[in-house]
Amino acid sequence: MIIAHLSDLHLDGGSRAEDRVAAVMGYLGGLAKPVDAIVVTGDIADHGTAEGYARAAELLKYPAPVLVCPGNHDVRAAFRTGLLDLPASDGPIDFAREVGGVLFALCDSTIPGRGAGFLADETLSWLDGVLSGGDGPAFVAFHHPPVEVGVPLVDAIRQSGAERLAAVLRRNPRVTALLAGHVHTGASTTFAGVPLRIAPGVVSGSLLPVEPGADRGWADGGPLDYDRPPALLLHVLHDDGRVTSHHRPVPL
Repeated sequence: MIIAHLSDLHLDGGSRAEDRVAAVMGYLGGLAKPVDAIVVTGDIADHGTAEGYARAAELLKYPAPVLVCPGNHDVRAAFRTGLLDLPASDGPIDFAREVGGVLFALCDSTIPGRGAGFLADETLSWLDGVLSGGDGPAFVAFHHPPVEVGVPLVDAIRQSGAERLAAVLRRNPRVTALLAGHVHTGASTTFAGVPLRIAPGVVSGSLLPVEPGADRGWADGGPLDYDRPPALLLHVLHDDGRVTSHHRPVPL
């Protein structure tokens, strides 16, 4: 199985973000065969508007399942109606889907109106139940990483309360990997003994403190690299349960 992992599209009605998303989807469309699933870990629409989600739905059309979860820029009610074809609601957006015998559990780590993340008790209870319903491989996806990754911009607004998630993972060893976004750079680490793979930002890249430009103020564009090409991760799930992740920049 091959899973394409995208994040942080930040569609805002402008051509720049749309062109970058279109380039990534064009890359996926040009593969010798479609990937088995696409997972998009949040910040789909920069302003959370109905128009942003309508455009996202058009751009993300693909012959395999496209699974999306919200990020801190997304708005739950519009996200539900625009991308999931569900009635509007302000509750957490949590859903699961099985693809080729692999479970994908997508969790809402957003706190409406805030940049930081947190998995609500109802989300963790739901996740525990979904994972305990089988023993095949599973991926758990959300927007906010539950650990620091060395990028101060996002470490300050990462997912808090992470020990509660760790307890769920310890009870459910079937989880093959955790998939996240929010950081705007491709990164790999571990959480609670489980691989954590963070997708690069489609819209921009974040800078580590040691990189030139990381000390820029927001008036000068902030510690972000807008010239970096859009990119994605391709996760290969092997028969022995391992996951190999390949970083792919996409030329514009």
